[in-house]
Amino acid sequence: MDRKNANQQSPRFAPEEKFEPLLDSEEAAALLKIHPKTLQKLARRGEVVGIKIGKLWRFRASALDAWLKRITR
Repeated sequence: MDRKNANQQSPRFAPEEKFEPLLDSEEAAALLKIHPKTLQKLARRGEVVGIKIGKLWRFRASALDAWLKRITR
């Protein structure tokens, strides 16, 4: 494929979708005002949605917000 056609490919994300940056354990825990190890334990148990990349946990702020709404109903 030549360079001219490569630029004409459709984007990977739909135009209305926006990439949400990932937070590390410390940043995410700071938002929740809990210890990073507590957040990691919740993620390992599947209580909080987290993404493990290698040995490191990453979190989306929107997933943390959804979790808070779910547990405070």
